[in-house]
Amino acid sequence: MRRYKPIQIARALGISTSALRHYEAWDLVPLPERDANGYRLYSEVHLAYFRCLRALFAGFGVPVTRQVLRHIREGDADAALWLVNREQAHLHREKEIADETLALLRDPTLPLSGHRKPKSRMTIGEVAELADVPTSAIRHWEKEGLLTPDRDPENGYRLFTPTHVRQILLIRTLRRTVYFLDRMKEIVKSVEHHSIEQARKVYENALVSIHGRNRLQYEAVGEMVALCRTLGLWTKAPEC
Repeated sequence: MRRYKPIQIARALGISTSALRHYEAWDLVPLPERDANGYRLYSEVHLAYFRCLRALFAGFGVPVTRQVLRHIREGDADAALWLVNREQAHLHREKEIADETLALLRDPTLPLSGHRKPKSRMTIGEVAELADVPTSAIRHWEKEGLLTPDRDPENGYRLFTPTHVRQILLIRTLRRTVYFLDRMKEIVKSVEHHSIEQARKVYENALVSIHGRNRLQYEAVGEMVALCRTLGLWTKAPEC
């Protein structure tokens, strides 16, 4: 089996040799052999691990990467695959919400998914269910100045309108992209003032970001399959 020096792996992946040592310290890859002088000697298995690890980082982030590689190191390829499948389902839902919000920005009279139509006045619980976000997130966005709901003059409870629903859906997608808070406030407030052209353009850019993450995730899955094949964990699926 071919052996690689750390510098060879690092150059192939465009990273530093210290990064390789960090991955080892995190227990994400098997420990390499050592030569007579104590220098690390990596194998094809290590190269597959490192390729997979880097792709997973880009597509799914560090926490998911650690869980996936833990499953693979335990020999459970199916657990690893179902884990990334769950994450892809989350991204698919995010894409649906982005599409829905963009449609609402273009035509505020459209119903939400499930043919639900916002009422003229809604409680925080109702708007949270309608927009599929937790009430705690809505309260947090209000504290940040992204939302300014009305208040019931009798009991002081928050009252939300269909415009707030559109803002909440907009915030939900924008918070996953690289926008400073002041910039987000400007975009969200444009919906409140019915000046949605700027928000629409930003949202279209957000969709491009979602498409990019989707591609990165598929690249990561490809490297996962390659790693599982290298380890002999990829067997032919049984016929249905």
